[in-house]
Amino acid sequence: MVAVTVLTFLVAAVASLFMAWSIGAGSSGSTPFAPAVGANAISVMRAGLVVGVLGFLGAVLQGGNVTEAVGTELIGGVTLTAGAAIVALLTAAGLVAIGVFAGYPIATAFTVTGAVVGVGLAMGGDPAWAKYTEILALWILTPFVGGGVAYAVARGLITDRLPERLLTAVLSGLVGGILANIGFALLGSDGEQASVAAVLGPGLGLPGSGGVAAVTAAIVTLSAVTVYVDIGRNRAGAQRRFLLVMGGLVAFSAGGSQVGLAIGPLVPIFGDVGVPLWALLVGGGVGLLVGSWTGAPRMIKAIAQDYASMGPRRSIAALIPSFAIAQTAVAFGIPVSFNEIIVSAIVGAGYAAGDAGVSRAKMGYTVLAWIASLGGSLLLGFGVYSAVSLAL
Repeated sequence: MVAVTVLTFLVAAVASLFMAWSIGAGSSGSTPFAPAVGANAISVMRAGLVVGVLGFLGAVLQGGNVTEAVGTELIGGVTLTAGAAIVALLTAAGLVAIGVFAGYPIATAFTVTGAVVGVGLAMGGDPAWAKYTEILALWILTPFVGGGVAYAVARGLITDRLPERLLTAVLSGLVGGILANIGFALLGSDGEQASVAAVLGPGLGLPGSGGVAAVTAAIVTLSAVTVYVDIGRNRAGAQRRFLLVMGGLVAFSAGGSQVGLAIGPLVPIFGDVGVPLWALLVGGGVGLLVGSWTGAPRMIKAIAQDYASMGPRRSIAALIPSFAIAQTAVAFGIPVSFNEIIVSAIVGAGYAAGDAGVSRAKMGYTVLAWIASLGGSLLLGFGVYSAVSLAL
């Protein structure tokens, strides 16, 4: 009996690693640096290497919220078993892997969420309608908010209505403000995350939230001034550096969000035997890292070249809302598709130049793939688990 239990746990762990590899090769490994590659700011192979390391760090430092949500909040009344986790992970990973090798970015969050919910319902669980409302709200708003903001920012950068140098500096300050207030596991206590502003602010001795506001203002100012001065020295070089920094921040955010899709189903079963969450995050981060290094270049090329031909300014415009949306999802523990975030932003920024190179046919097939991945994974998860339960 013990041997069977150990074997089941090992199979669940392998399924989780396969899922992590699929995510690293697909959404978290390919999308963050795709705009930078499309703008010729970094090579495809180098982007795959860098995004792997940053994704690993994001997984370890920010992955807890989404991981716990996927493992415990998508279904009520039941707790996922090892067998249920295996079925959910293999179902989702298989669909994502098909997308990787076919060249279409399957929405990982859709497949994992659908598979976990399908398996949970097959176990007799209750739908978690409140959580589904949060998830669907973010999924539906993402294309409109991300694409709309990317369009507006790109229009501002490529037209002469606003000084490009000043606008870029303001955008850099906005990114700095977000960065000052996002949570990191190393800064928190008792398993919680804390931001740089929240940690440093109280030490200033200001009343209320004055310290947090002061630290945020300082980081905003530093970011804006740095970029403003850099553009004055070398405009093209400054744009490239800002673009690469944004790609790095999005890659880090991808790790924090996407690792939960791979290891979330393991939380109930490994938590019962005393495995700490940080150990699962490290294991999932390694899976993302390997996936990024071995499978991401293909998808990076697909997204960078097939969706839109973009220069540095429109690429920056695509990455800024992507970073903000990703960090919102991480903060609220909502599984989100990086393919949906990035592709929507790329399309919005592409249309800012009059539809420059945006492939409507590619977008149509991608949206269909997203819808099919959610419905298909839910039905497959429910059907496969039901069939396995009857067979056993």
